[in-house]
Amino acid sequence: MSYRVGVIGGGQLARMMTVPAINLGINLKVLAETENSSASLATTVVGDYTDLETVLDFAKSVDVITFDHEHVPLHILEALENQGLSVQPPSKALAHAQNKLVMREALEAIGAPNPRWSAVSSSEELDVFIAGNGPEVIVKTPIGGYDGKGVRVVRSSADVSDWFEPSALALLGGKLLAEEKVAFTRELAQLSARSPSGEFKAWPVVETRQKNGVCSEVLAPAPNTSSDLAERAREISQLISNSLGVTGNLAVEMFETADGKLLVNELAMRPHNSGHFSIEGSTTSQFEQHLRAVLDLPLGDTEVPKPVVMVNLLGLSDDVDFVENYAELMRSFASAKLHSYGKSPRIGRKLGHITVIGDTHESALATAIQARAAILGVH
Repeated sequence: MSYRVGVIGGGQLARMMTVPAINLGINLKVLAETENSSASLATTVVGDYTDLETVLDFAKSVDVITFDHEHVPLHILEALENQGLSVQPPSKALAHAQNKLVMREALEAIGAPNPRWSAVSSSEELDVFIAGNGPEVIVKTPIGGYDGKGVRVVRSSADVSDWFEPSALALLGGKLLAEEKVAFTRELAQLSARSPSGEFKAWPVVETRQKNGVCSEVLAPAPNTSSDLAERAREISQLISNSLGVTGNLAVEMFETADGKLLVNELAMRPHNSGHFSIEGSTTSQFEQHLRAVLDLPLGDTEVPKPVVMVNLLGLSDDVDFVENYAELMRSFASAKLHSYGKSPRIGRKLGHITVIGDTHESALATAIQARAAILGVH
């Protein structure tokens, strides 16, 4: 039989599902927002993912619906499910990735490790939280934030006074999320996959390094990690995946503290930037695994045989792409694997990534950083 997978969203994650779909004989279809999306090679429908009829018509043409992003309104997904259509991950799970307050409440209920947090609906409530957890705390918009957007470090409610404006607060659901500013030693990400029948597999936990609120480098497996910490990261991921009914890929972003604790930062229920290393670095890539999982096929091996580093390529201007530097990269860094997302350039936009496998993290990271400088024309 031929499997048909529909992906809502035409970004780079849908784009990178294309190759494993071809290899597995899967008919991949994409509902994209625009004609010239990153996933244009697989785009079969261009339309509005917030329109029920558009999404319903698309869903009826495939065996399962999955996602490039987590922004499809829940009522639309519930309508699909009510008609017996397969949505993976299901709406009840995706709700926790769409709303950070819903996520915090659920993590607390299942016993996953949270930082100290509170839902605040007024400047007075936020100032009380700051008094008990400051001098600085993190304030997040519960919905719509990503890559550092919708996140502020504050010392007073005045620092987010615009978010407390009645019209702005109403768009955010009436509440903001306040969290302690965790004194972490590094950031980790645990990527895993779970099928509807309950099979679960996890990759080794990875270290993520941020710059200006955006992931810059990923080191896999996370260096200098004890077997105990790695196992705790996997157990946290499995607890969340099983308890929330996640299917497909789950990325659990975590803080590691000086005393060895792990605290959950955020969740993503789809392939994730922290897992791009797996395309070359793991026996089974996150994109192949996600397709297997949402179709309830047996999951693949997640071994990472050698140290691997992934570096993101972020736009440096609004009009210069890095295509002209392909040949130089290939000439000077034959071991570097380049992935272009086919996006128009914009300052800070993720335009692609480079992966390097090495004998050590240090050697792979050095090569990857040099290769990034070459492709972006930074000297």
